[in-house]
Amino acid sequence: MAFGASLAGPFVFDDFSLLNDPAVASRSGWWQCFRFLQTRPLTWFSFWASYQFGGENPIAYHAVSLMLHIAVLALLWDVLRKLIPERAAVIAAALFAVHPLVVEPVAYVFARGALLATLFSLLAIRSWIADRSGIAVVWFTVAMLAKEECAALPVFLIMLDFARGKELRRRPIAALLTIALLMRVRVILAAASVTGSQAGSQAGISPLRYLAAQGQVILRYLRMLIVPWGFSIDYSSTLPPLALALAACAAVIALAMVASLRFRNLGPGFWFLAGLVLLSPSSSIFPAADLANDRRMYLPLIGFSACAGLLLKRLDWRVLAAASVVLIAITMRYDTLWRSPEALWTNAMHAAPEKVRPRLQLARLAPPAQGLEILREAQQLAPENAEISMEQGRILLENNRPAEALAAFGKAMALSPGDARPVNNRGAALAAIGQPDAARADFLRAVALDPCLFDGRVNLARMGIQWRAPDNCRYTDKQQQILVRATGP
Repeated sequence: MAFGASLAGPFVFDDFSLLNDPAVASRSGWWQCFRFLQTRPLTWFSFWASYQFGGENPIAYHAVSLMLHIAVLALLWDVLRKLIPERAAVIAAALFAVHPLVVEPVAYVFARGALLATLFSLLAIRSWIADRSGIAVVWFTVAMLAKEECAALPVFLIMLDFARGKELRRRPIAALLTIALLMRVRVILAAASVTGSQAGSQAGISPLRYLAAQGQVILRYLRMLIVPWGFSIDYSSTLPPLALALAACAAVIALAMVASLRFRNLGPGFWFLAGLVLLSPSSSIFPAADLANDRRMYLPLIGFSACAGLLLKRLDWRVLAAASVVLIAITMRYDTLWRSPEALWTNAMHAAPEKVRPRLQLARLAPPAQGLEILREAQQLAPENAEISMEQGRILLENNRPAEALAAFGKAMALSPGDARPVNNRGAALAAIGQPDAARADFLRAVALDPCLFDGRVNLARMGIQWRAPDNCRYTDKQQQILVRATGP
């Protein structure tokens, strides 16, 4: 009932990048998922498997996400009932099952990594409390291969043993911490080497400034946990004033100190602190361009839901049932948003009116005239953003206005001189107005900037020019077929 609408949802935003990723959309791509600089290799391998079985049909991907959420829920119940009273475990599992905070991980195909990492993290926890430490290390390694944001799980396991009065298991803990460290180092290297990763050194924000902003972000998460409203695919990235940021961080520290008073015997305080610990990899010093997003709360919700279950266990069942109905209704409302990209990005634009990304997405979905108007608004917000000019040029070119498109692509080139895409696009506009020589020059310049540029190679092939790409260029099977057709016999 809560998540059925997501099954009929389309691909959204980064989902489309999967369909153009050779590691996903090629029959031989499975081995590319495990390249050294490929983050979340297990998740990418699962996308490769989904593509081989379901192609570009989104319902197959959404069905996997929903089944993974159900599997996580079953494991969560199995783990919690061994650690806290059964009534509290039931409440915690019910909260985790239908809370609006889990809409994005379930409805957003690209967020599958959060589901897989949580699934294998719970398997690690279950093995740990059964004193099968070696198996727990294996499950944790698999979880890290799904998504590296579960790196704080070893700290949670240390806390778990301490709160239960058990001795520290030095060797397994050392193995877990070593795996976490090595995997995180790999993520840092990948973020630094992959152009456009929007993480680490490419996040556009310093680690300390990102850390200072996370106090306010964590308080927002906690507020939405209690008052489940105001969710969005794209939150504001406006940095709070330093004084407000420090006050928010102080408030989070104060909450943690209060929680520590009820830490022993796996009390509510332990589970609140567990939620903060599990959140720490994405809300600490490793910066990302997005200060917040809902899918980062999927794993930490294990701790926060258990805390809520213990605090609410004395409430009457009728009150709890009524609260569940309200949660399901809110979740259905946000889940339904994911069926309509227009509604989803309109909601995001209202949540973050200062951001360009929601307007860019809306412009791609709107009729041409409306799309151009949306882009004009976006240009007022960010006049130096080359993506806006490129999107304007695309709309104009597709609607037989190549002369105007030429100017838009020229502006994009000026704003982003090292980017091959606007150069190639300007070549397409020049070809459309009957200037083949100038177009050919732009296509050649584009592939000189990016020798693997697929659109540039196709455009040159259509003009009868064969461009020998480097051996390390990677294309999907569909792109390879297009290149063969463009090249001719």
